[in-house]
Amino acid sequence: MSNYYLYGERRTLPETDAYRAYFDRSRTAVVSIDMHEGHLSESPECPCPAPRGRPLVEPIDRFHDAARAAGVRVIHVRTGLRPSGADDIRGIPSAWRLGFSEYVGGIPNVDEHGIEGTRWTTFRTRVEPEDETITSKKRLSAFYPSDLDFLLRQLDVNTIVLTGMMTDCCVLSTAFEASNMNYKVITVHDLVAGTNDELEDAALKIMSLNTGLVMDGADLIEAWQSHGDAAARINSSGRRVLG
Repeated sequence: MSNYYLYGERRTLPETDAYRAYFDRSRTAVVSIDMHEGHLSESPECPCPAPRGRPLVEPIDRFHDAARAAGVRVIHVRTGLRPSGADDIRGIPSAWRLGFSEYVGGIPNVDEHGIEGTRWTTFRTRVEPEDETITSKKRLSAFYPSDLDFLLRQLDVNTIVLTGMMTDCCVLSTAFEASNMNYKVITVHDLVAGTNDELEDAALKIMSLNTGLVMDGADLIEAWQSHGDAAARINSSGRRVLG
């Protein structure tokens, strides 16, 4: 029996079709968010440091390997801003540049965050040849204004699994937008990191109530193995709808 989290409490996954429908591997993709040098570099020049994400690089790589082995696609998403700055600092600046930057005591190199052609847009997690990449994310959600939704529909995906950064903004925003578009959403509890413990915990609780399932990576792999065939039958019966 697999487990999941509901408002921070780890529970046994209910044995119902509604829950089994989340585990059809053939119609699932992992969406890994912003695991790039702009957040994860150890350099003092890192333009938006998120050190809580650094210990996740190897565990996320291992989880992605397990997903690929299970036949689940992996999509890597990162921010990509025009070098002119028109997408952000020389247009309408992203709101996080005010509050978040002030909260962490200022970020001296913040204007370089996400700029295409800089070292900061290099993925820190491993990207395999069979993976897909989305490099046009410009705000918090991985869907805005990227072609992620187009790619998912082209791949006939109806369930997305979220790993990466940051739990309380980009992951949370992506989960809500995906759920609003009728994707099933699974957030991997131990493979996302946020601003701090308090906000990370709050975001995971919110997602567990409103956007789909919150599960540890090992439990999700177990659910793929134990529920996969049943989930495929449920999906093929026409019980799911995409936007």
